[in-house]
Amino acid sequence: MEEKDFILPPGSYEEKFVRSGGHGGQNVNKVATTVQLRFFPRNSGLSWSAQERLKALAGSKLTDEGDIIIIASEYRTQEQNRQAARARIKELLTRAARPPKHRRPTKPSYGSKQRRLEGKKIRSDIKKSRRQAAD
Repeated sequence: MEEKDFILPPGSYEEKFVRSGGHGGQNVNKVATTVQLRFFPRNSGLSWSAQERLKALAGSKLTDEGDIIIIASEYRTQEQNRQAARARIKELLTRAARPPKHRRPTKPSYGSKQRRLEGKKIRSDIKKSRRQAAD
C-alpha cells in the first residue's frame, strides 16, 4: 500500500487546534496553529494484525484508550501543521499495513565452515610462532 494511495477513512480521526507553547510573540499567543490529530485504529478498517503492528509502532503516542495522538506544531499555519500531522499518521499506517517478512532460518554452507576453520588455523599458527620466538 503506497502512502499517496492511503486515504484516512472519515470517522477514524479527529483534529483539534490548540495554541502553541513557547516563544513566538503575537502569532503564538493569538492563533491556534498546533494540530492534535487523534486517530482511532478500531474505526479505521485495518485488519486486527495491522492494528496491533500500528500500536507497537506508535509507542508513546498511544493513549490508554488505544487511540494515537499526533501533535504537529512546526509550522506557522494551521494548514501546514494539518498536512504534517496527516503525513505522519499516513506514514505510520503504511508501515503497519505492511506485514513483516518471514525469516527463514539458514545454516552456514560447508565451504563457509571450511574457510572459517582455515582462517582460525592460520591465526593459531601465527600466534604459536610468536610464542616459540619469545621462549
